[in-house]
Amino acid sequence: MTHVTIIGTVTAKPDTREELYDLLASQVNPTRAEEGCINYDFHVDAKDPCCFVFYENWRSQADLDAHLEMPHLKPLFTQLDRLLDCPVDIRHLNMISEMA
Repeated sequence: MTHVTIIGTVTAKPDTREELYDLLASQVNPTRAEEGCINYDFHVDAKDPCCFVFYENWRSQADLDAHLEMPHLKPLFTQLDRLLDCPVDIRHLNMISEMA
């Protein structure tokens, strides 16, 4: 089975950090409950509290695509221009090892 791995980096403006954190944190549980979500892990950079990172594994690209259309993401997506210091950076990875 070919799964999809992405790392998403989201950087808040300093004055919107807490608001963005709340919106991002509210995505964790509903996303983990989605069909096809293998894992969805939320991090903050150890040196930059405005920089948030998601490490995600999805069963398929179709599952990731469905995730991006979920209603629980709309409050976040509609606020990104106002909250972010720079565009979202999404890195797509191909796993070489077996999954743990």
